[in-house]
Amino acid sequence: MAEHVDPAALTTVLDGRWRELRTTLRDRMRSTKLADSYDLDRETHRAQVAEQMRELVATGHPRLGFSPEYGGEGDVGGSVISFQLLGYGDLSLMVKAGVQWGLFGGAVQMLGTERHHEKYLRDIMSLELPGCFAMTEAGHGSDVQHLRTTATYAGGEFVIDTPDDDARKDYIGNAARDGRVAVVFAQLVAGERAYGVHAFVVPIRDADGRAMPGVRIEDCGAKAGLNGVDNGRLWFDGVRVPREALLNRFGDVTGDGTYSSPIESDARRFFTTLGALVRGRVSVAGGAGSATQRALAIAIRRGETRRQFRRPDTGEEIVVLDYLAHQRKLLPALATTYALHFAQEELVAMLHEVQTAPETDERAQRVLESRAAGIKAVGTWHATATIQAAREACGGAGYLAENLLPGLKADTDVFTTFEGDNTVLLQLVAKGLLTDYRDNFADLSPLATARLVAEQLMGAVLERLPTRKIVSPALHDRTWHLDLFADREQHVLAGLARRLRAAASSDSDPFEVFNDAQDHVLRAARAHIDRLVLDAFVAAIDRCADPAAKALLERVCDLHVLSTVEADRAWFLEHGRLDPTLAKKVVAEVNALCKELRPHARTLVDAFAIPEQYVATALD
Repeated sequence: MAEHVDPAALTTVLDGRWRELRTTLRDRMRSTKLADSYDLDRETHRAQVAEQMRELVATGHPRLGFSPEYGGEGDVGGSVISFQLLGYGDLSLMVKAGVQWGLFGGAVQMLGTERHHEKYLRDIMSLELPGCFAMTEAGHGSDVQHLRTTATYAGGEFVIDTPDDDARKDYIGNAARDGRVAVVFAQLVAGERAYGVHAFVVPIRDADGRAMPGVRIEDCGAKAGLNGVDNGRLWFDGVRVPREALLNRFGDVTGDGTYSSPIESDARRFFTTLGALVRGRVSVAGGAGSATQRALAIAIRRGETRRQFRRPDTGEEIVVLDYLAHQRKLLPALATTYALHFAQEELVAMLHEVQTAPETDERAQRVLESRAAGIKAVGTWHATATIQAAREACGGAGYLAENLLPGLKADTDVFTTFEGDNTVLLQLVAKGLLTDYRDNFADLSPLATARLVAEQLMGAVLERLPTRKIVSPALHDRTWHLDLFADREQHVLAGLARRLRAAASSDSDPFEVFNDAQDHVLRAARAHIDRLVLDAFVAAIDRCADPAAKALLERVCDLHVLSTVEADRAWFLEHGRLDPTLAKKVVAEVNALCKELRPHARTLVDAFAIPEQYVATALD
């Protein structure tokens, strides 16, 4: 591996398909004075973010994801990239922009039809119509299907009601201060029947900022982070909106109260509706990645200048990043950050292709939803752990607000539960895997089925043999890495399927059957996402044209893989994929890779190309 690698060569690989847009966005960020927010009171911070929103409008970037027929640019993937890069700065701005142009605007675009697009989209893009995305309720966060706000059709209008406090809309971005309209998710009732959750455009304030009749608005107050976002609560008491307020792409009501939908099943219609909103989940994963990159850049820059304790032989103070313990704190996390970045790039490209295709591809949509759920969960958990490690790596100075890490920690903490609670999301991933496993099994011939069962039984027997011989692989062998991750995924999933099938064949309560296997369910989903992330990293290395950068990325990938194996070595040992000798070699090789990559640590974070004012602190 070359002693010096040009960070720009790595940046080219990291920037990928939207390289030109990333370059444009970075240039704009470099020319903009960073507006500190860590010492602002809540109202001043909100006002600052609102002003920055208007500045974003002037750049034209909010138009990226919207349809060209209404003044947009039709670049769905580009809109997510633009959102991601906001994650290098004040995360309150990123989230508020996401509420306005991603959630609120995205709901109108993806759930509405031409009449809504014509009426609202231009004003949403220009910020003439600031809005909210009112889905979550106090009593129902993850369980959206059972929201209790109602929209009852009566006399040519829908009447929106909050039946009790548990049904109030809670934590709604833009609601406390700036929003004038909300997309409200409610149970649609027409005639004597409820048709499930639908979305409605509901005015909540008049032009002078006063609450509309029947609407009650309350400020959520101070939060642990993101205090530049005006989160609020909403109640509705007999609020009447016209029939046309229903975002009617997937369901409509005629003037006489007749309900119709191109999707007959209420449950399938509900999941189709949520699937159309997947862009928000993809965006959160990307924003978390940007915040993680920023934290690592700050911590590694600090680690290269901070000195502690003297060498016994020379008396010279030692740079803290030369300590193995410090390297282990940061470099495996940096390697996984690279891996997740490449997985996010693939996810954005998939989103772009699915949402710009002329015809709906239901299979591709399901794959997208599953991958978005998994990458969001794994990526935001990684952000939480890595930002904490970066804070610790900077000692007491890292606890000072002026050095940005405490703010990053506070602002990203909620990412693990908004746009989907991570544990719930991984269960969605596992559900999709089990469905595919069942379908694939059903497609096998009797002979192939018998052969597969025999192989699984033989594998289970071999695992139990105390004298089983494991051939020691070359630890940098990429084929071994790929096979190891794929084998773990297949084994965990097959075991889960057998476990659920055996329990289901008895008289057991279906809830108890699934609940008792939740640990297995979550492991299956995590193993699947780990494999996808590795596949994305390998594909990115293959795209790298610069030999020195490619060699460095190979070593970064090695560290990502082996540190992942090290973290889960109990499973690999229990299931006969490693023996104790090989497990010890993995630990030793992680140490060796940290030492090998130490001279390249600054290059690896510089390659993120974060504008200097966003990473320069008193820690440097």
